[in-house]
Amino acid sequence: MPVKIEPPVERRRGQGLLPRLLRNRSGTVGLALVTFYLLVGLFGLLGITPRPSLEQVPRDRLKPPSEQYWMGTDIFGRDIASRLMEGAANSLQVALLSVATATLAGTLIGTTAGYVGGRFDNLLMRVMDVFFALPALLLALLVVTVLGPGLYSTAFAIAVVYTPIFARVARAPVLSVKEMEFVTATRALGLPEARILARHVLPNTLAPLIVQVSLALSWALLTEAGLSFLGLGTQPPQASWGVMLSESRGIAELAPWLMIFPGVAIMLGVLGWNLLGDGLRDVLDPRLRGRES
Repeated sequence: MPVKIEPPVERRRGQGLLPRLLRNRSGTVGLALVTFYLLVGLFGLLGITPRPSLEQVPRDRLKPPSEQYWMGTDIFGRDIASRLMEGAANSLQVALLSVATATLAGTLIGTTAGYVGGRFDNLLMRVMDVFFALPALLLALLVVTVLGPGLYSTAFAIAVVYTPIFARVARAPVLSVKEMEFVTATRALGLPEARILARHVLPNTLAPLIVQVSLALSWALLTEAGLSFLGLGTQPPQASWGVMLSESRGIAELAPWLMIFPGVAIMLGVLGWNLLGDGLRDVLDPRLRGRES
């Protein structure tokens, strides 16, 4: 009768994840902010906004917040609330695309390097160290400058910046898991190395990767806003929180709502992903579960 080998992953760890997360203060607040951000971004992507985001009403230029315009209008008479919703959609697309790319590439590099080891591991990690040595924003600026400004160029630039982080996060647990008895036993049974890595080693790296994804999404949102503020991210007339901040610089004293609302949106978006990441860390790390309250 063949021996069934089970890796030391808690089979029921995923069950009850949401209830445990909701018992965690940081996780609850973060999940609420992220859910609101996702809904606003989805509405903006589908065009479900109070007004068309590009509609210009010259007679209503620089109107303060009112019942007609919830968050006021900009210098062209465009509705700020509608542009914030479209900006949420654009930032969401950049964040999800960039983090998904960085997660896939970084996890592949990190798990393969950690599992194979030796010179191959050293070579890949030294390449990652080169990327780590460069300031993140400067590296993103370099990539965007080479590729040209735009939404997809921004997503690729952010992915390049954060791939080494995911590689490091994925590699660390692989170094310890690959020496465990269940991996040695599966190797002794003659299972292919690729199958061992995919089915028995990789699942034990998921907890830190899930937390890292949440944190990376907050960084991606902030980086996208920074690049757009500098004119290298999302390009006008497309809405972006960074572009809206940049356009408000010269008239912030005359129309402060032009700077306040995009700034608050960026702050709440970054805060939400960070708090959700903290909550997931507390829930998924057995050593920190005592902090759930």
